[in-house]
Amino acid sequence: MEKEFCTVQTGDKVKCYERGIAYKKIAEEFQEEYPAKIVLALVDGTRLQELNKRLKQDCKIEFVTVKDPIGYETYRRSLCFMLVKAVHDVGGHDKIRNVKIHFSVSNGYYCTIDGDVVLDQKFLDQIDARMHELAEAQIPIEKRSVHTSDAVELFGRHGMYDKERLFGYRRVSKVNIYRMNEFEDYYYGYMVPDSGYLKNFALHLYDEGFVLQMPFRKEPDVVPAFEPREKLFQVLKSSVQWGDLQNIETVGALNDMVTKYDMREIVLVQEAYQERQIAQIAAQIAAKPETKLVMIAGPSSSGKTTFSHRLSIQLRTQGMRPHPIAVDNYFVDREKTPRDEDDNYNFECLEAIDIEQFNKDMQALLAGEAVHLPIFDFKKGSRSYDTTPTQLKEQDILVIEGIHCLNPELSRQLSSDRKFKIYISALTQLNIDEHNRIPSTDGRLIRRLVRDARTRGTSAQKTLAMWSSVRRGEEENIFPYQEEADVMFNSSLLYELAVLKQYVEPLLFGVEKDSPEYLEAKRLLKFFDYFIGIGSDYVPANSLLREFIGGGCFPV
Repeated sequence: MEKEFCTVQTGDKVKCYERGIAYKKIAEEFQEEYPAKIVLALVDGTRLQELNKRLKQDCKIEFVTVKDPIGYETYRRSLCFMLVKAVHDVGGHDKIRNVKIHFSVSNGYYCTIDGDVVLDQKFLDQIDARMHELAEAQIPIEKRSVHTSDAVELFGRHGMYDKERLFGYRRVSKVNIYRMNEFEDYYYGYMVPDSGYLKNFALHLYDEGFVLQMPFRKEPDVVPAFEPREKLFQVLKSSVQWGDLQNIETVGALNDMVTKYDMREIVLVQEAYQERQIAQIAAQIAAKPETKLVMIAGPSSSGKTTFSHRLSIQLRTQGMRPHPIAVDNYFVDREKTPRDEDDNYNFECLEAIDIEQFNKDMQALLAGEAVHLPIFDFKKGSRSYDTTPTQLKEQDILVIEGIHCLNPELSRQLSSDRKFKIYISALTQLNIDEHNRIPSTDGRLIRRLVRDARTRGTSAQKTLAMWSSVRRGEEENIFPYQEEADVMFNSSLLYELAVLKQYVEPLLFGVEKDSPEYLEAKRLLKFFDYFIGIGSDYVPANSLLREFIGGGCFPV
């Protein structure tokens, strides 16, 4: 039988390959031209393919490495698969009931083991050794497609009850199952071709579990030092415990609540829990009468504005008179905004803020002077000024929110003794299942997509294009200061993604197929297939979620 060939363009090179060749073989020819290990193939600009897939027709191929965001997540996901297999290999399938991958800690994942084993350094060293054995063995990571009902039965048989519940709600007819030797599992997203790609990691005992430490994306061959942030960890841990207490640990559990229980009550319980936390923070502030500046910082779309208003109400119940101030109103005019390395406006850097005017106004207010505060128009890209001046009295307090509020440079002329610092972030405690976590960055991105379309007239395509710049700004300007906070607050709501689904899907469907942002839009659309959506009627007017979907009682 005569061989068939396909024409493949890669960069400025055009070559012919036998039809049916694995993309991995083609990638090996081009590996030395790439700065890091190739893990995926992008075919014709719109279809991501795992390297074990085979060439079927003439096409254009771009390769994706572990330094690319999608390639990096592929590495992390595959490493989790190898970890779970190693735990079962070492502990024994009959003794390991569950391995849970909870949330990010020190550029890794905090994990726990439920089973008839003792998690100590000796056991962890055995897992580490087994993972290195698997990596050296270069075991193929194979994928097979099974009927959804068969997958549900398979997961139930293997005690993977979170996955069994999750796929009970899937409308697709097929499910992709990954295999490494005899061990099978489901993962949301792409995988590397074999375990030989997964040599860079470290394991550290921590708290009641351990951390799977991974390389940074920009240095994929180097595993950084283990540097947990204790305050952030405790907030994340308590959030997971709250989800467990409410029986909403995973998307499947949330879907159960939507279909079988009273969602009005579930929503109100989540809101009441947050209100209790805000009241406790207000009480802490009131216990320090020298405090005149409440500084609220957090990454994009954390709900800082609504939080500041709700905190202000609670401060009033403590006999104080708060004045909410948004640092965003001190943005410099659009044409003066610095640009990032991609030549986009860098709204996340400190230089985008008029620091001198901010400090001058705050000092004047603390001195008892009347000040006309600025109001920034995001559509026009310029400031105007409030016609009614603000003036502080004895019981008054400034509640200031902005991404830089924990950075001492923002308020460098204001006394630190008079500050109470709060870090707020939407730390997603909900996971798809026990092995597939939902990154907090995804939760915040989804919030921002909805809010920016509604309040700033920004398309989903443009918001997605800006997100990498936003993330860089967070890494540089927010995260280094988070442990300096007096208090941390998690603004994520267990039910919110079920509400946001209705708002964000039409926006994502509007992303052009030939745009660079299409793949990310497609990924998020696939992600929302896991959720049963709910309406927003039950969401209270003072909810943090209203800052994004609208209909709230606070100005934003």
